[in-house]
Amino acid sequence: MNDLTPGRAVFLVSRREFLGKVRTKSFVWGTLVIVAVLAGYVLLQSVLSDDAGRDRVALSGQATVLAEPLEQTARSFGREVETVDVTDPAAAEEQVRSGDVDALITGASDDLRVVVKESLGDALRNSIDLLVKQQVLDAHFAEAGVDPAEVARNLERAGVDVVALEPQDPQRGQRLVIGLVIAALLYYSLLVYGMMVAQGVVEEKSSRVVELLLATLRPWQLLLGKVVGLGLVGLLQLVVIGAAGLALATFSGVLDVAGVAGGALATGLLWYLLGFFLYATVFAAAASLVSRQEEVQSVLTPISTVIVVAFVLGINLLLADPTGTAVTVLSLLPPFAPILMPGRMALGLAPTWQVLLAVVLALLAIAAITWLGGRVYANAVLRTGARVRLREALR
Repeated sequence: MNDLTPGRAVFLVSRREFLGKVRTKSFVWGTLVIVAVLAGYVLLQSVLSDDAGRDRVALSGQATVLAEPLEQTARSFGREVETVDVTDPAAAEEQVRSGDVDALITGASDDLRVVVKESLGDALRNSIDLLVKQQVLDAHFAEAGVDPAEVARNLERAGVDVVALEPQDPQRGQRLVIGLVIAALLYYSLLVYGMMVAQGVVEEKSSRVVELLLATLRPWQLLLGKVVGLGLVGLLQLVVIGAAGLALATFSGVLDVAGVAGGALATGLLWYLLGFFLYATVFAAAASLVSRQEEVQSVLTPISTVIVVAFVLGINLLLADPTGTAVTVLSLLPPFAPILMPGRMALGLAPTWQVLLAVVLALLAIAAITWLGGRVYANAVLRTGARVRLREALR
């Protein structure tokens, strides 16, 4: 064992950490529960999106001839209308009251009566109003000897040419949702698996296992192996959850930008690795200062607070002003970049030079933190009993 190369030593530690976690029931069931919750959320969004953009309208009596015109008119307002013919208006009103249909239309085309449960949506109201007016106009045109069809064709040819200087991305809403989901997944992974690294350090220190391990390994090898092994566990879970969510959203029709979502997931994995190496080393170094699990939270609170602040601030900025100076600057800084930059990239707002700059700054921060954290870990991990002061560990 004394002939272990540094690479072999790191590999053995990381494999031990990786296999020890992925084989546990908590990891398997935890991942399955998250995927199940995600599936339920995607299914709910699919149902809500279908219901939100569609009305079911019952037509009775003379109003049944309005089925096709109503569907076409509503479509011009961006609304889908499903019409059904009914013979019993009283029974149809009960369907309106129960929510089976959104509205009941009866009467002649120029004197329609609309029955709704509470209120009539603007899109459906405008569709019906426009249809009634069109029916009245057609009647007047017919009386005057003018062909209504020819008038309709002339109206269709008339229009306004709109020139947008800064066209809005029609997929911006979905891109924003993807960015927020990626940010939430990264927040969860960085916090959970960073804490897992810290707890593992304290557990080995309190049980004196670390003394046996350091008889054959250098402190930096043990630290790096632990960070790599648990980082791969988090990466595996992130890939499973992300791939499952992407597949569910695509097949259910919730997302029609699968390519964007796939790219966002890939960049999210990159930023997870950068963020994890940045934070996990700090978690491990901080945990090496204490010897009991009861003391872990006190030394980890400042680090956890940075992640929480980065997530909360990032979400608010992405929602309020994703193109603002504040979110741009913060997304370049290492503590915030792993959460903010993937969101900006999903929105298509991060130029290549900014992404590269953020990656370079993150790598430089990782190098500095690894050196500093490794020194703290090496000086403090074998010292049991009272909490080690940071100043002493840096000597």
